[in-house]
Amino acid sequence: MTAFSDLIRPDIRALTAYRVADLPEGFIKLDAMESPYHPFADDEALLNEWVGLLKNVPIHLYPNPATSGLQAVLREAFAVPPAAEIALGNGSDELIQLFAMLLAKPGAAMLAVEPGFVMYRHNAALYGMDYIGVPLNEDFTLNLPAVLAAVEKHNPALIFIAYPNNPTGTGFEREDVQAVICAAKGLVVVDEAYGAFSGDSFLPQAGSIENLVVMRTISKIGFAGLRVGYACGCAGVMRELAKIVPPYNMNQLCLATAKFALRHADKIAQTTTVLKVERERLFQALSAIGRLKVFPSEANFITVRVPCADTAHETLKRNKILVKKLHGSHPLLAQCLRLTVGAPQQNNAVLNVIRDLYA
Repeated sequence: MTAFSDLIRPDIRALTAYRVADLPEGFIKLDAMESPYHPFADDEALLNEWVGLLKNVPIHLYPNPATSGLQAVLREAFAVPPAAEIALGNGSDELIQLFAMLLAKPGAAMLAVEPGFVMYRHNAALYGMDYIGVPLNEDFTLNLPAVLAAVEKHNPALIFIAYPNNPTGTGFEREDVQAVICAAKGLVVVDEAYGAFSGDSFLPQAGSIENLVVMRTISKIGFAGLRVGYACGCAGVMRELAKIVPPYNMNQLCLATAKFALRHADKIAQTTTVLKVERERLFQALSAIGRLKVFPSEANFITVRVPCADTAHETLKRNKILVKKLHGSHPLLAQCLRLTVGAPQQNNAVLNVIRDLYA
């Protein structure tokens, strides 16, 4: 009799499942680039209005994301160009999966820079695409000659560029990203998951460059629990993508909450500004510790190289602080940790532990 495991694709059996870390009680959670602030918690009137809205959400009916009105709210809140069409995803993760599915013809290749977001490579494997990972420079800047050479050699059907990059926080030179878009014959997805914390965006070009898609999310600006991502691009691409988007991929509660929240985009922007100020304070404080190498960031986290990542990670954990240990995931990330920018008191707790270790 055939063992059940023999029925499963051998390449999937060889993969490792993405593990979401547990949150022990009383811990400071700075390992997943979430906002430390509930977006409505400090405004009782807004909180009550949101709760009242949820009471009337038709959870007994299937959602229709296409006619939900969220696209119009996104367009207004983030100045999405009129020429761009918008696809909604259950977080950016679903959209990454859908773009891989869309372009995964036999022999098709996906290209991304490394270290980069692990789900790019993961979805290339799931859909049988050849994967080309192009290493960044040692300072995490884009190695443009290497990327352009790989584009010319492999002619990838799909390129992902995280802008700013995860897990490094790097904001690549705009001209370099533009050069990749111009050189590519395939689709270039500029992943701006952390775009709210950066000083630049390709969103104004969405809809006017045929092979460009700009992908964003509201997770990093206070709504990670909603799982709302969106992609903007030319009609020719987005209408093909719509054919494979599951019909009920967004639930009624997240659609209603996202529309409500983005009508208060000014309040969200205030929180983003606070976190950018804290990012700079954290960067300066860490940079003052001579034994550390702190990398500039345009995201809501900071990547730092410490003398021993295992020791620092475990010491922070003993002090009830969770951060992401990057060491071991890529050679360029040797002895690196990734610290989500938290609220001031959370960042102070991190600094106290690291100063005790290395100052």
